[in-house]
Amino acid sequence: MASRNPALSNSPAFKPNNRAAFAAPATGVAETEGDLEKLYSSPAATSADTDRMSYEDTIGKTVVLFIVLLLGAGLGWMFPVLTIPGAIVGLGLGLVNSFKRSPSAPLIIAYAAAQGLFVGGISQIFEHLWSGIVFQAVVATMVVFGVTLALFASGKIRASKRATKIFLVAMIGYVVFSLVNVALMMFGGVDSSLAFGLRSQAVIFGIPLGIVIGVLAVLMAAYSLVLDFDFIKNGVANRAPRAFGWYGAFGLMVTIIWLYVEFLRMFAIARN
Repeated sequence: MASRNPALSNSPAFKPNNRAAFAAPATGVAETEGDLEKLYSSPAATSADTDRMSYEDTIGKTVVLFIVLLLGAGLGWMFPVLTIPGAIVGLGLGLVNSFKRSPSAPLIIAYAAAQGLFVGGISQIFEHLWSGIVFQAVVATMVVFGVTLALFASGKIRASKRATKIFLVAMIGYVVFSLVNVALMMFGGVDSSLAFGLRSQAVIFGIPLGIVIGVLAVLMAAYSLVLDFDFIKNGVANRAPRAFGWYGAFGLMVTIIWLYVEFLRMFAIARN
């Protein structure tokens, strides 16, 4: 997530082992035995009581966003004409949320709704052209998410400065390629009968370029998930404000949607 939000990427609040960034002020010390007994017998404070970020609260926010996403996807599936408007609005809201210094729950929820229209619409279109492809993409996305989460939780993979630099360079290259590909498709630089431009036309060792790019994009998305998990882990460890759980949920949604769309496109190219 830090890589998508420049306002937070250098913030000490989301760096490892830096609880002082959001340390709560001292509230006094129990002075009598009765005070101590009352303190230990009181129920444990929740994230709502402490107003601090927690795993449970972040998971709850993530579930809310995906419910909104699925509702929007249902509408987009029924009315594919909303695909492009959903993509445009989702892109705009995604940029706004990424560069805001403090999270806005309404804007993040609006992003989920807009992206739902896009995801539902494009899924309906792909399913119409390639039957069963949506199920394949959903399963593949869940597998990558589950494996990445399991590896992160077990400590097998972690975000590092070097890997993140490589990721950022690769992302710039990916974005530039995507823009060039779209420009060629719009202005006749590639065969107009090909749905994915250079991804479908170019071949490397007999393999469509789209498959090669797709595999690299899936690897980048998997590392992006590691960054999202790392952001949430550091936010909880450093006792970040509870509202920042929305950023954790937002980051996961952005990455999972990207991963799903890449699988859709890669499977479609493979079928062709």
